[in-house]
Amino acid sequence: MTDTTSPAASSPATSSPAAAGTAQASPAAPRRSYAKSAADESLEDYSLRYAPHSFRRWSPLSVASTALGGIAYLADYAIGAGIVMSYGFGNALAAILAAAVVIFLTGIPIARACAANGVDMDLLTRGSGFGYFGSTLTSLVYASFTFIFFALEGSIMAQAFHEVLHIPLPLGYLITTLIVIPIVFKGMNWIAKLQAWTQPLWILGLIGPFVILAFHSPHTFAAFTHFGGTHGVGSGFTLLGFGLGTGVALSLIAQIGEQADYLRFMPQRTAANARRWDFAVLAAGPGWVVIGALKQLGGALLAFSALTVVGNARALEPIAPYVEALRPWFGAAALPLAGLFVIVSQVKINSTNAYSGSLSWSNFFSRLTHRHPGRVWYIFLNCGIALLLMEMNMFSALNSLLGFYSNVAIAWIGAVTADLVINKPLGLSPKYIEFKRAYLHPVNPAGFGAMCIAAAVSITAFFGWFGEYPKAFSPFIALLLAMACSPLIAWATKGRYYLARPNPEAGTTDVTDTRLCVVCEGSYEVPDTAQCPYHEGTICSLCCSLDAGCHDVCTKGATGGPVLLGMPSVQG
Repeated sequence: MTDTTSPAASSPATSSPAAAGTAQASPAAPRRSYAKSAADESLEDYSLRYAPHSFRRWSPLSVASTALGGIAYLADYAIGAGIVMSYGFGNALAAILAAAVVIFLTGIPIARACAANGVDMDLLTRGSGFGYFGSTLTSLVYASFTFIFFALEGSIMAQAFHEVLHIPLPLGYLITTLIVIPIVFKGMNWIAKLQAWTQPLWILGLIGPFVILAFHSPHTFAAFTHFGGTHGVGSGFTLLGFGLGTGVALSLIAQIGEQADYLRFMPQRTAANARRWDFAVLAAGPGWVVIGALKQLGGALLAFSALTVVGNARALEPIAPYVEALRPWFGAAALPLAGLFVIVSQVKINSTNAYSGSLSWSNFFSRLTHRHPGRVWYIFLNCGIALLLMEMNMFSALNSLLGFYSNVAIAWIGAVTADLVINKPLGLSPKYIEFKRAYLHPVNPAGFGAMCIAAAVSITAFFGWFGEYPKAFSPFIALLLAMACSPLIAWATKGRYYLARPNPEAGTTDVTDTRLCVVCEGSYEVPDTAQCPYHEGTICSLCCSLDAGCHDVCTKGATGGPVLLGMPSVQG
């Protein structure tokens, strides 16, 4: 991406509320103004609101390239190695491929919805069956994904610092945390440049070890397919091993949220760019898992090839097998080269983790406190939690942690997917994504209830209350329950909890038309505004979210009766 201008300074639709308020010929100051960090959209990146078309200046290919730059993480190597070591090659292969199929299929509708509507995962969840406050819990689920994987990736980078520079691990954890903060502080523009500049080096480092292995030790590939793991389970297929391995691999399902944080900046889909747009969204949305699955298998292969040299424990640390793979060609230089690759990879992914985490925390706290100091301050919170997890050595509990987390993440993603692919086509929910507080009920039982039911049952199964096989397949229980409960609850409630009142401008043909917010006096595109009876005029979505004095009169008063959706009928 080459755009370096601040849209806040060049476009009326994206001007900061504070600046817009100054520009208006008003006898009084705006009723609300924002802190400098929250008002500057070159830093803020529309963290709590719809991304306007005037900000989406990048090409589909540029957005896709930036989104795919975020999958440079090496946790895939550790996850793949852990599954193979625990359950053998046969189970690992089946588990990784099955998880990839589930992640790919659930990611398609989410990616398209976020790219087409200019919304992130939190706003999409609000309008996909969770309600305004119902999606608050999913902000925590998503935030936990970002800091868990930040901690995993940071641990891997600290291991590289320890191997190459002999820096103690605790100090390495601190360095890995601090190194990404300046990049993430500047938002999309700086992250896009980082991903573009480092991509060639990362691709070379990604394929290099496997090329060397193919030349130096080609028999390793065949031997790997007969590997039975370090626990003596055998190289064949077992149902329990497959289920347990799939649960670990499915913990990555929430990665689609990080992809969506970039996909919301896709330009509008037109007849001229339709093919490029469709390909970019597919590749950068669910397509990440194709590369991810290959990396998991590749990481397992490298761990297997180095097992006799580095031992069972260090084989799970990506840098040790990577060094051994490079050693035949590079000798003593293998260690610094491996360290460089690991550091580049981890900076790329942890920039995305910290960025997405700041968006999630912003959404969470803005709804609870009705205050928004700016996205950038939540970077420190997300990174601080990740640093604490690293210092607690969470890397040693990788498989157990991810197996548990996958149950909650899958229940969430399954409920959102069900609304997009079942409820909306059947007319059980509105056809459009309504994310503004002014039109939503606090909680919608269709999505929120489905997620809670699915997560509760699957976590109970995960802890073994239902027996051995339900424990192994608890993620699948979460997925199936979430996707079944969402349409059932929507049907039982006749869709009445999706909208608290109709949006008079839903389906507006020219969504780039702008409206003036009567509170902050900024100018915003139509999808980012609502009609507010309390303030007697148009209000932007952020001012609406932060208003603590209105007490939701727009959805509770006479104008805010529940909207009943027509039920689908089958024509004979």
